[in-house]
Amino acid sequence: MSEVVSEQAHAKANLFLRVLAREADGYHSLETLFCRLELADTLTARRAEGKGVTLEVEGELAGPAEENLAVRAAEAVLQAVRTPFAVQLTLVKRIPVGAGLGGGSADAAAALRAVNQLAHHAVPRAELFHLAAQLGADVPFCLGDARLALAWGHGERMLALSALPSAAVLLLTPDVAVRTAEAYSWLDAARSSSVRRGALVLDAAALSSWSDVARMAGNDFESVVFARLPAIRDAFEALARTGPLLCRMTGSGSTLFAVYRGERERDEARTMLGRKYGVLTSTRTV
Repeated sequence: MSEVVSEQAHAKANLFLRVLAREADGYHSLETLFCRLELADTLTARRAEGKGVTLEVEGELAGPAEENLAVRAAEAVLQAVRTPFAVQLTLVKRIPVGAGLGGGSADAAAALRAVNQLAHHAVPRAELFHLAAQLGADVPFCLGDARLALAWGHGERMLALSALPSAAVLLLTPDVAVRTAEAYSWLDAARSSSVRRGALVLDAAALSSWSDVARMAGNDFESVVFARLPAIRDAFEALARTGPLLCRMTGSGSTLFAVYRGERERDEARTMLGRKYGVLTSTRTV
């Protein structure tokens, strides 16, 4: 068994995101369609003598290492094995931090896989998914193999779907941060307790093409985030004017994404937008 394991930690986009009722524990239930992107961080885990987990980051780091989801994921695996060992993590960050692209969740999922491999797969796959659900709503999707999945509850319940055709994607990350907790509080404040959500009927056939997905795409966070952070609204409107098949905000923001018919259309959109609205990243769906 290798003493060094490297994993790709792929970003995700929410092709649609509906926020349902706030539950007694303070968390909200969700309905979302996850899509995996080529954009990825790289996580390398090395087995070492002793105990504990260390982290070295190349690129943007948000917060102290001990609060990093990849570190917490590695610790969770070590706690689950009979003979724990020390782990040295090296993380190359390419996914923007705190942007709704699931970068931290992807890193956590990569750490679960890598450290479990170092531990000779001591933790069964079902238990890994249990650990993933405890770490965050996006982590189970990032841990799995599905390229497209319908998720509900807190993200821990998923139905893997046949992948959509790979498509060119342009990500636009404004220079404005959105804290997830604040976004939920804005949404709660904007809603009346008497509001009921409309019916949503989904089946595999309704999610088999980009045109089908575009017709039902939406993100409940957009209205409240755009109202409070005009820079994100302006960026969204500019991105939508470039003629994509689909344009939405992912997660609670701030990153916006647009899906195009081809790379030429995407690259023309990138040239049109320039650097006025934020950082642009070209990628594809997986």
